Amino acid sequence: MPTSEQRRLVDLSHEIRHGMITYPGLPGPEIGDYLTRQESRETYALGTEFQIGRVTMISNTGTYVDTPFHRFGDGADLARFPLHRLTDLEGIVVRPRVGRRAIDRAELTPYNVRGRAVLVHTEWSRHWGTPEYGAGGHPFLTEEAARWLAAESAALVGIDSLNVDDTADGARPAHTVLLGACIPVVEHLRGLSQLPDAGFRFHAAPPAVAGMGTFPVRAYAVLT
Repeated sequence: MPTSEQRRLVDLSHEIRHGMITYPGLPGPEIGDYLTRQESRETYALGTEFQIGRVTMISNTGTYVDTPFHRFGDGADLARFPLHRLTDLEGIVVRPRVGRRAIDRAELTPYNVRGRAVLVHTEWSRHWGTPEYGAGGHPFLTEEAARWLAAESAALVGIDSLNVDDTADGARPAHTVLLGACIPVVEHLRGLSQLPDAGFRFHAAPPAVAGMGTFPVRAYAVLT
């Protein structure tokens, strides 16, 4: 039986597996051994063995966070972006009308987003791991919605969809507006149906990698 502490945690990240595709046209991760357990026996005492793994992957893999450097060359990268802007944030879930693809300002205005992690529950994550996930037609935020979130000082924006933008729009207005306002973006979330509309703390911290703007996170919520 899960403990009370386990019941309070909700995992919001997809599992990263060898070869999986997150975004069409981008390569999947290559996961394997640098040092196998059998090889390690030559180094350690009898009965002692270790595995050292190796992974080669692009930064846009699985559930990941975008910091300003992803979009802007002079923006804060993963190492410089403030940790408190990614962890222990009061969270809310926005649930747009079913079947809504372009999520506009009207879907957001009923919510108090100031200083909060705003997680947009589109249900698109149900297609994860299938060709439909990246085939087009995914829900996204309009530029107007992104501008309203920035004006209202949202702390972070997350979405359980392929992209916070319409990938047919090469200008990527939602990324441009949000990252331009130093609002981090978490894409490819899952499990938002397990969260209440409010009453949780959101966490999505990546490694502090200098010179990169995007990296996978173990996103999760703590119910309060």
